[in-house]
Amino acid sequence: MLITNVQPELTTKRLILRPFTFLDAPLVQQLAGSDAIAATALNIPHPFEDGIAEQWIATHQPDYEAGTAANFAIILHYEQILIGAVGLTINHLQAELGYWIGQAYWGQGYASEASQAIIQFGFEVLSLNRIYATCLKRNVASAKVLQKIGMSYEGTFPQHVYHRGKFEDLDEYSLFK
Repeated sequence: MLITNVQPELTTKRLILRPFTFLDAPLVQQLAGSDAIAATALNIPHPFEDGIAEQWIATHQPDYEAGTAANFAIILHYEQILIGAVGLTINHLQAELGYWIGQAYWGQGYASEASQAIIQFGFEVLSLNRIYATCLKRNVASAKVLQKIGMSYEGTFPQHVYHRGKFEDLDEYSLFK
């Protein structure tokens, strides 16, 4: 349940998590459009055509107001640079965590830091009971992020998704309030 229709801004030691604006669209397209990101992200199209970022951003406020999603731009605090996205897709009292980080910013702990903040928001503000995340079994880096933030491995769904021309195994992790 949402406290207000105004999506808050969250801060961590190095990051600001804020609602996306349409001014973010060109950088979203550039960062998320990387083949390296699309190779392991199930919901990011490749190629990332013109207009997709704007269409995606346009869904954020209505989805937040409806209580079905909370998507945040990940901004480096001191540089004020957009480096990725983190969000929750909400279904009753549980939500799926999703994130992506621009390739130039991989390996610096930003996904873990942003995910920790949104998990806290999900449990404390949205009163969620369970937050889960999935990743392709071959996406070892994402699995490490999920383990680092305290999620427990729940299992593997063999050949669960068809991604980029082949069936792939999907691992699921979760965390309870």
